[in-house]
Amino acid sequence: MTGLTTSIGVYLSANKKKRKQVFSELYEFNEQLILTLKFTRSSIDEIAQPFKYVPPILNGEIPLTGDDAEFITDYTKNLGKTDALSQVDYLNEKKFLLKKYKEESFADYKKYSSLYVKLFFLIGVMIAVLLA
Repeated sequence: MTGLTTSIGVYLSANKKKRKQVFSELYEFNEQLILTLKFTRSSIDEIAQPFKYVPPILNGEIPLTGDDAEFITDYTKNLGKTDALSQVDYLNEKKFLLKKYKEESFADYKKYSSLYVKLFFLIGVMIAVLLA
């Protein structure tokens, strides 16, 4: 019983982990894009290739929901639409927001992921005690 309830906790914490990974990747992608636009001229797809979540995001597949999805949609809609200098300014503006989302998602993951696992483990133990 505790195994089942613990796996529920792990499943619930997976969303926090995914959010952390998505915003971490978007922040790193943004940094790479700024450097690339300043010094070289690689395509956005080439820059996105090493990342897991960025290529699907650029293709319109948003892995998160709610406000996070709105932010990601807003972020991606202007990528590659203007000249390099305007694009660097845009990316620098978004850099601070991405950093905020990244830090917030790291804090949420750290706080809630272990909490969910422990909480559902305890629920499983309580159920086992009550059934015994």
